[in-house]
Amino acid sequence: MPRFSVIVPAFRVQAYLHACLDSVLAQSFKDYEIVVVDDCSPDACGPIADEYARRDPRVTALHLPRNIGLGPARNAGMGRAAGDYLIFLDGDDTLLPDALQTIADRIDATGEPDVLMYDYARTYWTGRSVRNVLAAHLDESGPERFRLTDRPELLRLLMVVWNKAYRRAFVEAEGFTFPPGYYEDTPWTYPVLMAADSIAVLDAVCVSYRQRRRGNILSTTSEKHFDVFDQYDRVFAFIDSRPELALWRPVIFRRMLDHFSALFASRDRLPLHSRAAFFRRATASCRRHHTPGAPAPRRALLRHGLMHLGARRTYRALSEAQRLGGRLRNGAAALRRAVRGAALRAHYRIQLRLPLRTRDAVFTTRGGSGYAGSPAAVEAKVRELVPGVRTSWICRPADAHTVPTGTRHLAPGTFAHRAALARSAYLVNDGSFDRGLVKRRGQILLQTHEGTPLRTEGTDLLDRPAAARGTDFDELLRQVDTWDFSLSANPHSTLVRERAYPSAYTTLEYGSPRNDVYHRTGPADVARLRETLGIPEGATALLYAPVSRDYRRVQRPSLDLERLVRVLGPQFVILARAPRPAGPGGRGRRAAHPRIIDVSAHRSVETLALASDALLTDYASLMFDYVNLDRPVVLHLDDIEAYEAARGTYFDITAFPPGVVARSQDELFDIFATDHWRGSRSAQLRAAFRARFCPYDDGYAAERVVRRVFLGETDGLPLPVPFSARRTPAALPAQDGAGAAVGG
Repeated sequence: MPRFSVIVPAFRVQAYLHACLDSVLAQSFKDYEIVVVDDCSPDACGPIADEYARRDPRVTALHLPRNIGLGPARNAGMGRAAGDYLIFLDGDDTLLPDALQTIADRIDATGEPDVLMYDYARTYWTGRSVRNVLAAHLDESGPERFRLTDRPELLRLLMVVWNKAYRRAFVEAEGFTFPPGYYEDTPWTYPVLMAADSIAVLDAVCVSYRQRRRGNILSTTSEKHFDVFDQYDRVFAFIDSRPELALWRPVIFRRMLDHFSALFASRDRLPLHSRAAFFRRATASCRRHHTPGAPAPRRALLRHGLMHLGARRTYRALSEAQRLGGRLRNGAAALRRAVRGAALRAHYRIQLRLPLRTRDAVFTTRGGSGYAGSPAAVEAKVRELVPGVRTSWICRPADAHTVPTGTRHLAPGTFAHRAALARSAYLVNDGSFDRGLVKRRGQILLQTHEGTPLRTEGTDLLDRPAAARGTDFDELLRQVDTWDFSLSANPHSTLVRERAYPSAYTTLEYGSPRNDVYHRTGPADVARLRETLGIPEGATALLYAPVSRDYRRVQRPSLDLERLVRVLGPQFVILARAPRPAGPGGRGRRAAHPRIIDVSAHRSVETLALASDALLTDYASLMFDYVNLDRPVVLHLDDIEAYEAARGTYFDITAFPPGVVARSQDELFDIFATDHWRGSRSAQLRAAFRARFCPYDDGYAAERVVRRVFLGETDGLPLPVPFSARRTPAALPAQDGAGAAVGG
């Protein structure tokens, strides 16, 4: 008997069915069967199902003699199902990687509940993916198993069948089946949740819910939307058949009215000539099932009351008034934004005509984030070495707390921000300033960059459209022409960037200021950082920091961290840092394992590096910085051919890596299981990599920059400390066990 029966009804989804079935067959969890129900589809759904059934014995193709609709097709699939749990997946949706393993683990952890609810992300035809906005209701804190009365807020989630796993014995004992018609999920999900003796939740995105541009049945204009009335009649009939469920009548009544209101407000579902009849049917249902007692927002109460009274014209007038009010509010807000934008531009032009403030310096990082990176290291050294200077840091208000005392905080888009850009003598960034920045005579702009380049960047992306993603190269070069100094960490960076960012700036090959901290932090400070991050004493912390994939619109995890942490053993923890940009709907996958610490929101990657014992990455420039710590680096390059084709790299990282390389997940697990990740070969590779890419990273890079750019010194700058005993990278605190021998 398989653990799961995945039931896939198929009708006119031939363009999507391959992806749907492939998403199940690619799961790491293998104990399942797939029942594909061909609902007499006029397209190729039947042959596709047969093709998969021939290829894999776990797939059953069930062909119905006539089209019976989505609900009855699911019933037919249930009749063939043999799994412990039923999972329903529509033929145009997909499972996320490792979804079945995650679901199985949660079912085991919660003692096999009747129903397990999990999350989904809406995936649009453009590739954009957005997580369910009500995901907070799936919080796993509290009792692992409960009844609906303990967490009634779960009814606010989308009442569909495919975001839950159902214990088959429970479904059969209760005799649950799907009715015919539209909205067949309604008389299934409400009764199932109300009747379940045990419910559990899983705070993880498991399903990609495809938002088709056209062809979605429920977005089709049809009188079949009138089926919604029969479906709610079935829900109330179920409640009436079980007196103990009477407490749910007020809640379901309000949910029903909300559903009717949403349908009536939708202009693409009901034919124009049938709208009056729909409202009359809604009024009749309101009166038949009227059950007061459930709270509702004031605006909803008014709509519900008018629907109950049958006041269609008044209801329509109210809706039009609300829509008009919304448009007026939006128009007023747009006008305010336009007026403020014009005022900011005028203010900036005025400030450009005023004298420069020769002792003012403005700093920021890419995206206007908090105080971090090379700009922060340079800013701190400016305050130390340059008397009378006034420094400002541009960042979002939410990150203002990261700016040190004595440094002025500037919020982007404010009048103070524009004035500082216009009048400060020094501008320092690792990305770019405002698109409308006017570089004045006498201003000095220092570009620090974000590390050593492995991945193709700048104008080298001209022939790589997948990676360029609509980059405005004319604007890029206009920005480059404002640079006076370009900071370089090593000769490789100098050669790459002088070609990728061609202009007349001066390259300062001084090292990376953000790496100074790796040579100026003691074991006690490292211990404090580890404690702050929640790393247990004596544990070995592995920092996992992958990059996003240019060849994917939807970012998906390439590594099963929960399996990795099991391979590593109880002495390890993983600091998981999601790539930028984030994956589907933010996190996409959870970090629910107690030894996986989600550090994606942490502002300082330098802090994470200092606190960790080793780095696991793929193509991140962090590897060039991390080797300064002389701690192991492991590369997981399972897609290097695709990555090279889409983004490209400046050299073959597999031929000259900073540590051992894994080309697959299983090979990676073997590297950790056999301890090769921190062996002598790893140390040799790291030493060669550090010698090539860190010749100037000695703890004095920021001082060299400040003396040259801010003090105008060209002679007597601190010479790079040679690779000898005088370079002392930050040491880990002394600890027993596995963590003590990490350095290899």
